[in-house]
Amino acid sequence: MGLIQNLLKGMGKGKREFKEKFKQAQDEYKINKMVEQRTKSSNERELEEYIEKQRQNNIKLQLDKIHKKQNEEWWKSKNSLLDKGTSILKEDRPILKEKNIFTDDKTEIPFTSGGENMFFKW
Repeated sequence: MGLIQNLLKGMGKGKREFKEKFKQAQDEYKINKMVEQRTKSSNERELEEYIEKQRQNNIKLQLDKIHKKQNEEWWKSKNSLLDKGTSILKEDRPILKEKNIFTDDKTEIPFTSGGENMFFKW
């Protein structure tokens, strides 16, 4: 029983060490950023915030253009599931004119479209 416990403890050792190192690196980065921000003047911080906001807006605009272009290409593509060249509402499909053998004749509801009678059964 002790052998299994030792194996299980040893399995997670590398992962725990990695998590601890990562946490330390995050803390060091956070401290360095705080020190850097405190050494700058308020005008420098405001200017950097403005520049970062402009950068993010430019990135968002570029992504919007890319998404719009991809969306248009998808709609125009011939491989699209929606663009088959035929309407699913056309009455020339033979399955729509066949009699439904799973319902009785009393449940037929007439539906006229384009001058032809079609029957949908409930």
